[in-house]
Amino acid sequence: MKSVEIKRVKDQKGLKQFIQFYYDLYRNHPYAVPFLYADEFATLSADKNPSFECCEAEYFMAFRDGKMVGRIAGIINDRANRRWQSKQVRFGWFDFIDDQEVSEALLKAVENWGKKKGMTEMVGPIGFIDTDREGMLVEGFDKLATMYINYNEPYYPQHMERMAGFEKDNDYVEYRVKVPDTVPDKFCKIAAMVEKRYGLSVRKFNHQELKKEGYAREFFNLLNATYKDLYGFSELSQRQIDKLVDEYIGFADLNLVTAVMDGNRMVGFGITFPSFSKALQKTKDGRLLPFGWWHLLKTLKWHKTDTVDLLLIGVLPEYRPKGANALIFNDLIVQFQNYGFKWAETGPQMESNEGVLSQWQYLDWSMHRRHRCYKKLF
Repeated sequence: MKSVEIKRVKDQKGLKQFIQFYYDLYRNHPYAVPFLYADEFATLSADKNPSFECCEAEYFMAFRDGKMVGRIAGIINDRANRRWQSKQVRFGWFDFIDDQEVSEALLKAVENWGKKKGMTEMVGPIGFIDTDREGMLVEGFDKLATMYINYNEPYYPQHMERMAGFEKDNDYVEYRVKVPDTVPDKFCKIAAMVEKRYGLSVRKFNHQELKKEGYAREFFNLLNATYKDLYGFSELSQRQIDKLVDEYIGFADLNLVTAVMDGNRMVGFGITFPSFSKALQKTKDGRLLPFGWWHLLKTLKWHKTDTVDLLLIGVLPEYRPKGANALIFNDLIVQFQNYGFKWAETGPQMESNEGVLSQWQYLDWSMHRRHRCYKKLF
């Protein structure tokens, strides 16, 4: 058996091969969810992703006997490194067959590239910015994934544990929450108190207000303020915000999007989507053609799913003690009931973020998955 050969992606043909590897590795898997191919291509293309205004990246592929057996992305986010006063190279899009030599060779390629760029440590899996997928799945391998998280086989973390120098840097947990038949009294009472005492209110927007009047940007300006101290966060520029507005708000069901207002000022938000997981599994490698669009449209327009994804929720720090979160859930739970959703899936939440985790205490929940970021010092 020949040793592992590492090749750097040099052109669009190589990038397509890099992206395709995941679909080939996890085709027909019962729990993995194909990512939208167009989104993957845009995210990894320097001319399409505004994150490259503060990032640089290299992509590596592993081959054995002429067959592709793994891939990895190396990313340096200068803005994040300045914010956290670090010299980190990130690794992401890390997938490989169950061969220790392959996984080690891929990580070594990123390490060597990072060293050449003056970096002193490596972290990951993590993307360009905080809204990219983060973490390696370490618990919940028998749970259906979502389009917003990484799925991987159990052998991935086993490889990491066998490698010298890597240690846990951060864990994210995700909850599966039962949509209650009635809004919990606690949420109703807190919401009523918050409205009366602090003058806060829930507001729904139409597409005119979001796009032409600029409220859509406010969601992500608020995200900058609420997420700024979270692990590895890199502040979003206006170009990045515009891209996120197109991705998240452009085709959202606005009944499932809620804002909390203090007068005319947005102080909290919740963005949720019906789960696309099963619809994406019916596509061919995450492509909309020839019939992938139909499966996604049925989910988006007619909510042909029993699960809703709690994609992004944020409240300014000074409004959290006032109970602004209760206003968000008090509104969204009613929307979920109207659409017949039975379950809600949270996004990744830092295991140390007790304030966020405590908001689920009035609901029936279970810890569904755990993702881990690793770190190695050079």
